[in-house]
Amino acid sequence: MLEDQALSECTLDGARTKRWVLEASDCPALEAHRMSRVGIDEAMRPYRRVRLSPPGSFVLACVAGSGRILLEGRWQQVRPGMICMAPPRVPNAFHADSSDRWVFAWVRYLEPIFVLPVVGAVSPVVPQGDAGDLWRVVEGLRAEWSGDQDAAMLHHWLELLQATIKRFAKPWWRSEPRMAQLWDRVALDLGRDWTLAELAHQAHVSQEHLRRLCTTHLGRSPMQHLTYLRLQRARHLLETTEDKLDVIARDLGYANAMVLSRVFKRWVGIAPGEYRGR
Repeated sequence: MLEDQALSECTLDGARTKRWVLEASDCPALEAHRMSRVGIDEAMRPYRRVRLSPPGSFVLACVAGSGRILLEGRWQQVRPGMICMAPPRVPNAFHADSSDRWVFAWVRYLEPIFVLPVVGAVSPVVPQGDAGDLWRVVEGLRAEWSGDQDAAMLHHWLELLQATIKRFAKPWWRSEPRMAQLWDRVALDLGRDWTLAELAHQAHVSQEHLRRLCTTHLGRSPMQHLTYLRLQRARHLLETTEDKLDVIARDLGYANAMVLSRVFKRWVGIAPGEYRGR
């Protein structure tokens, strides 16, 4: 199984997989939203993909069958109705692991480090919503591209696709004042020794209620989200500064570079030094 092996770049379709892919090189209108390609896959074993350092956000919407996707250092089962999101420059992988046909729409972006990615530090990894919404937009785009290829209609479909993805990527807690204040406060003080009890106290909810909210809407627990925010900041600092790892670790609340390296590799898939080198 892939999860038992060291990750390496991989593109494998298999004879029974069917794919439709629209590339920015063929449809320059995608570039207006920094999309590099959009596709629909009907994947069958031994289909698998591994991207060690994807240059942009990735969004997947499953409508039939099931597969597995590697997000934030752990494998998750993807079922019909689910949407999965991954930020740029973090290893992600996915593969079909059953005899059923796994059907999903997907979008890959090309986002340099100086632009704000669609899937960012506060985006949910598994957002709430119906994957069918995203699927129908991609299906509409495919129908137009396979038919008249009217420039105005392609523009409208891509605008709708971008708006739909942005809606899913929007932090759910922005509509919850207490949650918004909590995570804004945490983001400004990531070096603090936050505990679950303190996070719940700051949000004026019970620990169990905070855990339930975060697990349901973010796909991670409050403490996992704290780690996620810290590592997103670590990634940014590794990409944009020459700060030593000890300095970054201390600023983010880790005892030393060794502790940060261990957490970083577990979540991101590679060591901080290797990440900076890429």
